[in-house]
Amino acid sequence: MKAAIYKTFGSPEVMGINDVEQPSIKEQDRVLIRVHSASVNTLDYLYRKGYYPTRIDNGLLKPKNHILGIDVAGTIEAVGDSVRKFKVGDHVFGSCFGSHSEYVSPRESLLSHMPKNITFEEAAAIPCAAQTALQALRDVAKVKQGQRVLIYGASGGVGHFAVQLAKYFGAEVTAVCSTSNLDWVKDLRADYVLDYTKEDFTKNGKKYDVILDAVGKRTYFSCMNSLTEKGIYITEHLFSPRYQPLQLMIGSIIGRKQAKTHFTKPNDKDLEFLSDLVEEEKLKPVIEKCFPLEQIVEAHRHIESGRTKGKIVLRVK
Repeated sequence: MKAAIYKTFGSPEVMGINDVEQPSIKEQDRVLIRVHSASVNTLDYLYRKGYYPTRIDNGLLKPKNHILGIDVAGTIEAVGDSVRKFKVGDHVFGSCFGSHSEYVSPRESLLSHMPKNITFEEAAAIPCAAQTALQALRDVAKVKQGQRVLIYGASGGVGHFAVQLAKYFGAEVTAVCSTSNLDWVKDLRADYVLDYTKEDFTKNGKKYDVILDAVGKRTYFSCMNSLTEKGIYITEHLFSPRYQPLQLMIGSIIGRKQAKTHFTKPNDKDLEFLSDLVEEEKLKPVIEKCFPLEQIVEAHRHIESGRTKGKIVLRVK
């Protein structure tokens, strides 16, 4: 099968399309998926670059796993003996390492049936980013009706889902993004949209119950005075900016204002929840651009620029 692989850490140019062995179902709870689409995430380029924390599980000098990708949407071609939820021919989406390839064999517990009203490309845009936003708001922040929530980086992959989910949970949402993204972020039903190139939300005197930094551009200390007495700050990028881990540690032990980060836990229940919201038209993925698998280098260049509007998706089939 064809796959986008890298055998050394480095720039986008280390990526290439090669023939590799097709995976098989070696465990009874797995399925074989013919990949139609797979998104490109920040995690992909961090692994490709050899960002130090990723080398702990992926090799210090060269990558152990040569195929990137953590989101998948496709058609099931075979199922393990213990699989009960899916059958051959089902359209599914979910989480799976190595999805920048023609076939993958994920566990049943990391997949859900695709929403009936979206494309494979749109389905592939959902799993990692939307589950990250969902778990941050629902499980970490425990957002409640009427709370004030600010999403920094509201036009990004995680951010644009977070805006919609915070509104679903009944919050008053302030979305922060750049000038070019103001109009379409407003269409996500944010109550207020701020242009960070013209206004610093930390200096407007307003207080928020939750501040979610979806792009890792702000620190806990810079946001602390914009939190309510029992407010919570959450970052999705632990090691960026500088000294963030130290600030989170200090923030978690002083005062009532909390500082948190979290690691996303992919699971079928959350995927089913998100699928229902999509079918009810209460959540929609925004895709800036789709690249064919053969343009993996260009896709990595784009995601690494840090200026993605919504999601970037690969067309594999």
